[in-house]
Amino acid sequence: MNWPAECAVVIPCLNESATIGNLVERVRAYLPTILVVDDGSIDDTARIASKAGATVVKHPESLGKGAALRTGWKWVRDQKFQWTLTMDGDGQHSPTDIPAFLKRAEQAKADLVIGNRMMNPRGMPWIRRTVNRWMSERISTLAGCKLPDSQSGFRLIRLNALPDLPPTIQHFEIESEVLLAFARARRRIEFVPIQVIYKTEQSKIHPLVDTVRWFKWLSRVKRGG
Repeated sequence: MNWPAECAVVIPCLNESATIGNLVERVRAYLPTILVVDDGSIDDTARIASKAGATVVKHPESLGKGAALRTGWKWVRDQKFQWTLTMDGDGQHSPTDIPAFLKRAEQAKADLVIGNRMMNPRGMPWIRRTVNRWMSERISTLAGCKLPDSQSGFRLIRLNALPDLPPTIQHFEIESEVLLAFARARRRIEFVPIQVIYKTEQSKIHPLVDTVRWFKWLSRVKRGG
C-alpha cells in the first residue's frame, strides 16, 4: 500500500508549542501529510506547526479533544484519504513506532490499529497505568473482547469503517467511544506495542471533570443510549 498517498496524520493540540515542531518534522519522515488541529491554544502552537510543515486548522476556543479529532477526520475525508493516524501533540508518542502500525494494518487487514502501552508500562505514571487498566477492563467487558489499552490516542483508523459518533462526544471519552463502536461492528482491531514516553508535560485530562464525563459516557452506553 502507498501509505503516504493513502494516510494523513491528525494531531489535536492545546498549547503544545514546546513539542509540536519537532514532532511534525519527525512524523513527516514517514507520512508527509499532517493536520494539526489547534484547539484554542493561547501559545505559538499553530505558527510552529505550520513552520514545521503541517497544515493547521484552528478552533477559536477550546472545544475538547473529541471535537478536535472530529475536525481533523472531516478534513482528512474531504482530502480523499482512506486512512488517518492520530497522535497526541505533547511528545508522548514516538514517530519511530509508525511503521509498526502500517505493517500490522496490512498484514492483519485491520480496520483499527491501536498503540499498546501496557505490554511494558514502566515509565507510565502509576495513577495513569491503574486507571487505564480499570477502564480497559470495563470496555473489554462491554465489547466482548480483550482490549488491553483502551485509552491510547495513538491509532491508525480506516476511515470508511469509522462510524458516526454521537454529537455529545467532544472530549477524552472519544477514545472509548470509537473503540467500542469498532468492536460492536465486528471490525478488526489490532494492537501494537509502543514506547512509553512521559516527561514533565502536564496532562490535558482534568482529573475530576473528565472522570465524571467518562462515567456519564459509560452509564449511557450501558443503557444502550
